[in-house]
Amino acid sequence: MNDIRRTILWVIFGFSMVLLWDQWQVANGKRATFFPGPAVQASAPKAADGKPVAGKDGAVPAPVAGQATVPAAADAAPAAPKERFVVTTDVLKLTMDTEGGSLVRAELLKYADTEDKTKNFVLLDDSKDRVYMAQSGVVAGAAGGAFPTHKTVMTASGPHELKDGQNELVIQFTSPDVGGIKLVKAYTLRRGAYDIAVKHELINTSANPQSAQLYLQLVRDGNKPAGGSSFYSTYTGPAVYTEAKKFQKVDFSDIKKHKADFEPSSSNGYVAMVQHYFASAWILPDGVQRNLSMDAVDIGASVADCCYRATMVAPLEPLAPGASKVVDAKLFVGPQEEKMLEALTPGLELLKDYGRLTILAKPLYWLLDKLHSFIQNWGWSIVALVLLLKIAFYWLNAKAYASMAKMKAINPKIMEMRERLKDKPQQMQQEMMRIYREEKVNPMGGCFPIMIQIPVFIALYSVLLSTVEMRNAPWALWIHDLSAPDPFYILPLVMTLTTLLQTSLNPAPPDPMQAKMMWIMPLAFSVMFFFFPSGLVMYWITNNVLSIAQQWIINTRMGVPPKFNLPKF
Repeated sequence: MNDIRRTILWVIFGFSMVLLWDQWQVANGKRATFFPGPAVQASAPKAADGKPVAGKDGAVPAPVAGQATVPAAADAAPAAPKERFVVTTDVLKLTMDTEGGSLVRAELLKYADTEDKTKNFVLLDDSKDRVYMAQSGVVAGAAGGAFPTHKTVMTASGPHELKDGQNELVIQFTSPDVGGIKLVKAYTLRRGAYDIAVKHELINTSANPQSAQLYLQLVRDGNKPAGGSSFYSTYTGPAVYTEAKKFQKVDFSDIKKHKADFEPSSSNGYVAMVQHYFASAWILPDGVQRNLSMDAVDIGASVADCCYRATMVAPLEPLAPGASKVVDAKLFVGPQEEKMLEALTPGLELLKDYGRLTILAKPLYWLLDKLHSFIQNWGWSIVALVLLLKIAFYWLNAKAYASMAKMKAINPKIMEMRERLKDKPQQMQQEMMRIYREEKVNPMGGCFPIMIQIPVFIALYSVLLSTVEMRNAPWALWIHDLSAPDPFYILPLVMTLTTLLQTSLNPAPPDPMQAKMMWIMPLAFSVMFFFFPSGLVMYWITNNVLSIAQQWIINTRMGVPPKFNLPKF
């Protein structure tokens, strides 16, 4: 029976690892290994000739039903010279392009680069190494025509810097008359804000009614952000939120294979591009009907074989001659700060994706944030949070450790009986059950209390891995960034020692193979943490130390002196 108990414990441990792997798969935008939802395959956008849209400029929005295809840049009228200029606020340094009034680069001034801490973090970029831009424009409706797109060179006006004492600045782009439509695009940037109000005004300059559609799109290459870890992975790719289907991540590979699963139309929500800690999103007001599409486009760049677009197209009412129509939108470009995202629009906080354990992770983050508001140090806040969780689960852990202590107390009797009856397995099993009855020991008593806690600690793992506030946050001494591995590997070594110490306090399994696995598995698990963020390692060390202390106290109280069972290989 002792063998059965140990086997069950290893099954639980293995199942926990499988759950972590499953969450890793989900975090990378792949289908869950277990119980995946039904796929709803979105049809690939088609141009007028029936072929998928894949313009060399990567710029034309995917057509929707009844929408005319936007002509390629080569077919358009000769364009005026375009230029790029920089706009700066207290938190953003943006590079804007008069070609389409597009946002082609975004530096976040409050966040250091992942690899070079002397530089600002760059989220959006259009260079030889990266393609990641926010674009918008106008395409024709069912009647056809060519209107101002993000390939149309516009005239820019407005200040380029948010001065001291100013709370906002407005940059305006005005297109020429194209096909009877003039587009006036105004960006309003506010102090301390990562969301940008973008007002699109369409003016019918012709003598005939015009049927037009506004599109908003994010274009990005399919490469992972620089500085990622090989030992844990986070999701990079597009996402869609609608009230009907909630948050939907779409893997780059599924887009390329035309197997993307997302809601194709809605009157609410947003489209986004997500990566570890940061995101961008186009948001339209609730009630504005929009069609959603995602596709892969060849942009002829060296950064990737193709780029990917997440697009919203909003059909508009026909514009009468001389009439105008204003469509307000928001463009978010910034960190995944949960409270800030919640305040912007419903569902935007889901860009900080906790996976299936969101229902547990969100209150854990709330508690961690409250602790930080008092402690003012994210490292000590992690320690305090784990301490509170250990207190909350004290009685469950006490039952588990008490059961383990009883098992440890009778272990010599079990070992002697196994040796005496090793050639009589049936009698051995009966004798083992008799000993358990007489000693009032439940061999499963240590399993279930631990199983109940596993989802909570996996959720806490997700919180610590996805919280941008940990990025470049110092703890103490040599730990200056809780999101980066310990540069001297001191914390991982301490974690390995505490893990081995905790293992040695458990009763040694009678089966030699189980005894070896009892040491090999925790050791292998600890090695991975040498490359994990310091905040995660701190969380595990704190949990180990508190578990050892509680186990030591309970064993002593029950008259089972703590004894270190060293491995025998």
